[in-house]
Amino acid sequence: MRYDAMTARSKWRPAVGRTRRCFLKSVAASAAAGVLGRLGSATESVRSLPNIVIVYADDMGYGDLAIQNPDSRIPTPHLDQLAREGIRFTDAHSSSGICTPSRYSLLTGRYHWRKFHGIVNSFDGPVFDDEYTLPKMLQQAGYRTACIGKWHLGWDWEAIRIGERRSEREGARPQDYDWSRPVPGGPNDQGFDYYFGDDVPNFPPYAWIENDRLQTTPTEMYAPNPVPEEGGHEGRPGPMTQGWRLDAVMPRLTERATAWIAAQKEAEQPFFLYFPWTSPHTPIVPAPEFQGRTEAGPYGDFVYQSDWCMGEILRALDENGFRDNTLVIFSSDNGPEHYAYDRVRNTGHRSMGALRGLKRDIYEGGHRVPTIMRWPRVIPAGSVCDALVSQVDILPTIAAAINKELPEGAAEDGYDLLPLLQGATPREPIRTVHIHNTFANRYAIRQGDWVFINDASGAHSRVPAWYDEENGYDPNPHDTALYNLREDISQRHNLLMEYPDKANELSQLLQDHLNPK
Repeated sequence: MRYDAMTARSKWRPAVGRTRRCFLKSVAASAAAGVLGRLGSATESVRSLPNIVIVYADDMGYGDLAIQNPDSRIPTPHLDQLAREGIRFTDAHSSSGICTPSRYSLLTGRYHWRKFHGIVNSFDGPVFDDEYTLPKMLQQAGYRTACIGKWHLGWDWEAIRIGERRSEREGARPQDYDWSRPVPGGPNDQGFDYYFGDDVPNFPPYAWIENDRLQTTPTEMYAPNPVPEEGGHEGRPGPMTQGWRLDAVMPRLTERATAWIAAQKEAEQPFFLYFPWTSPHTPIVPAPEFQGRTEAGPYGDFVYQSDWCMGEILRALDENGFRDNTLVIFSSDNGPEHYAYDRVRNTGHRSMGALRGLKRDIYEGGHRVPTIMRWPRVIPAGSVCDALVSQVDILPTIAAAINKELPEGAAEDGYDLLPLLQGATPREPIRTVHIHNTFANRYAIRQGDWVFINDASGAHSRVPAWYDEENGYDPNPHDTALYNLREDISQRHNLLMEYPDKANELSQLLQDHLNPK
């Protein structure tokens, strides 16, 4: 069976590694290639370059996309339509199983583990030094650039702190910061002309930030409003703007994003919009008009609302005449939270699809993520691609799309996927290896059908005993494991003892990547 639908049944068998090619259902690849050859050429004005929109979901699992999960309890009509109009990658991976590292890698084309592993906590500084980033590249190429949504890559909050530094558990107080001063180190310093958002939905300060200044002043300590019905409120203590509503965040961000797109209609420059959602990450707070709209509880309703947000972005592109010359990329930073296990039992919806593991895990469910791209003048509609790809490939792919030569050392881990977007079938895979990582000393390496896990951290996931039993998993995860994903996408059968030579080969290959000579 071709790998174009994820189910939880054992009969599902992917074509991982079988051909490493993309399946096309529509127009000839040569026509797409011809169009692309004209875009971004030296003789064309900068306005002929494609607009670029990246929509980045937060904690959305592979099985949350209905077109990939026939047993889904959550409709995602806009994302499904986007997939039918473009290309859907079925073997696409984030760099990490948690969000800050994945975001860093997406924007730099660089594995996060070369620099760090963990997330930015409340009031932590920026993770960036002088890295070459996607928005910097596009700024240099003449683009207008904007980030609207969740940043979670750090700010220099110390520049405005006037009180003592308090612990995460205590939470900073409103009087500890001078909120009238600009906060450096954020999106504007990484190549974005414009930023609007709340940084992180469950971290202080609970306030709207525009560019480098807070637009609302935190005057009280955080209290969830509304209190989520699923997943807990997961709000870190700290300063909050009076009247702050958790369920108003995604609607406000979507309104700003669509308005920003509309404002580009008369511009002479192409634009780049990075729209990182705060959903369906906790706090799980669907707006009232989306509540009860799915069969997967509040989380399902939140995913359904997120799909509506995608629809609003696509509508804004259509209404302002940008559809044909805009590359739209949709993906997620990592797999779903551990509440997904309860969701399986309570509603029958599998956010992870047939994959093993969730957010934070080194298993496929932690980092194999939904990924769709649409570019009507280039990408053949209805394409499904089973090639191994990564979010670190996005920067070099966009560079190729706009004929931008990368500086020496930039996007060091990324590959140009443009041939796949054009519908080509390369004789050899573009990406042959991917390094999976979330925690220090916990790595896996993927090559072809095989994935080898080397876990020296002991940080195994919290899996309910009933889930292990029902799915046939070994209840005692191994520190080392070898799986063949073509035969065992759910990673039930550790083949370490059956194929020791393959395990040794991949173990050495992993070490070669981690410790290059």
